[in-house]
Amino acid sequence: MFSFQLSVNNITTSIMIMLLTFIIAIQLNLSVSNIPSSLTTINVNGHFSFTNNEFAARDYGNQYQFLPFAVLHPKSVSDIAMTVKHVWELGPGSDLTVAARGHGHSIQGQAQAHRGVVINMESLKTPQMQFEIGGHEGSTLPYVDVSGGELWINILHESLKHGLTPKSWTDYLHLTVGGTLSNAGISGQAFRHGPQINNVHQLEVVTGKGEVVTCSEQQNADLFSGVLGGLGQYGIITRARISLQPASRMVKWIRVVYSDFSAFTRDQEHLISSKDTFDYIEGLVLVNRTGLLNNWRSSFNPKYDELASQFKSEGRTLFCLELAKYFNQDKSVETNEEIERMLSKLNYIPSTLFMTEVTYVEFLDRVHTAEIKLKEKGLWDVPHPWLNLLVPRSKIHQFADEVFGNILVDTSNGPVLVYPVNKSKWNNMTSAVLPEEDIFYLVALLSQANPISTGKDGEAHILSQNKRILDFCEEAQLGVKQYLPHYATQDEWRAHFGQRWETFQRRKLAYDPLAILAPGQRIFQKGVLVLER
Repeated sequence: MFSFQLSVNNITTSIMIMLLTFIIAIQLNLSVSNIPSSLTTINVNGHFSFTNNEFAARDYGNQYQFLPFAVLHPKSVSDIAMTVKHVWELGPGSDLTVAARGHGHSIQGQAQAHRGVVINMESLKTPQMQFEIGGHEGSTLPYVDVSGGELWINILHESLKHGLTPKSWTDYLHLTVGGTLSNAGISGQAFRHGPQINNVHQLEVVTGKGEVVTCSEQQNADLFSGVLGGLGQYGIITRARISLQPASRMVKWIRVVYSDFSAFTRDQEHLISSKDTFDYIEGLVLVNRTGLLNNWRSSFNPKYDELASQFKSEGRTLFCLELAKYFNQDKSVETNEEIERMLSKLNYIPSTLFMTEVTYVEFLDRVHTAEIKLKEKGLWDVPHPWLNLLVPRSKIHQFADEVFGNILVDTSNGPVLVYPVNKSKWNNMTSAVLPEEDIFYLVALLSQANPISTGKDGEAHILSQNKRILDFCEEAQLGVKQYLPHYATQDEWRAHFGQRWETFQRRKLAYDPLAILAPGQRIFQKGVLVLER
């Protein structure tokens, strides 16, 4: 009898444990399933999708894949505001976060939201861009109002109909306005006009509380400065007022080659500081190549391809200066004379001068031309473990000696850009983090990996190579800052921002206190944001 009672008790206990486990599992499942179902109560003009959202778990970097619970396809700013406000009102007990996704060109999952909500910003495109030819607030400078989800290539085409153009670009135009303004937006025009974040008059932003705020240097200036280059941490850019200038129709596109890095940098620094100079200045590093065109970014013209292929690097590292001068056809003769005068002051290898003439659109959209070719060969949607660095001018030679002279000598998996910009052209009130010196270089290692390779063209090798470069920069105390930064810990982020960390954290508490926005940046964790004093 006693033995029988023990068995019954054991069975009863087991059943109770099973029931309790089952009940807890049900409650957990309900709490999880209630998160997306609660989103269906929001009366949006667009729609939520809860299935087939794999596209929102991928980006151009092709290294991270985090699937969201839902994707919002907004048709109005209020759709975004109501969604963020809904998540805000769920409070810190909910793990739900929100990420704005533009064209999906982030590198390390920055626009993804694991088990959260991704907002497809391209759905927010306005039917018609609003141009103001007369200028901004009494100014004679024209501008255009555009959606944060608009692509820069579309802005280019529309503004040219009015004989106008934005001043500053990125090399690739199939990116959204909100995406590039959340970083900086750098290209070969930045030495003159500054980055894209310097050429914005006004923003409309949805904060982490779901508030829609219009901001500028005169109105809500703290939010305006914080959002520009703020990595999406303070708000989602839903509208931007972009500064414009008169556009040229044609471009003289020039390339010259150097074998000496000192001459290469000296000429670049001369050009960015001269009054009489080109409209676009960038540099390329040609690492251990037998021909000059072994990279996807070199869509120039067939004649150049033929001539350049005859120039052999003989295993040496060479440096290519890429220049552009904008002009209209009635000024072609004067432009050629001006270019000849400017080139006469440079110290490149004379036999390597190549020049072609293209339209303004063809020049600015040149990377898209290469994209089409790579997609045809299945070489576009591969891992892109890029590394973008801002290197102080005083350290660029030490950097080059080690990185180009030792680390990259036996391999190159994509274009390597090196060109200087003037810090004076950057607004120091934005969230963008820069080196301390007046002139610094963008060094962009735009690698692409063979997804099935374990060799030198494989992702693991490139990531290891990137780490070697970062370790060297830290050990040598070069004062380098990452552009499009990516860190694993908050301590690393704190070191990245340095003296700006307190301001960065204060703004986070003011505009997104629950850390709802941009979880893919991995700077803050929802509900555990603490202000250090």
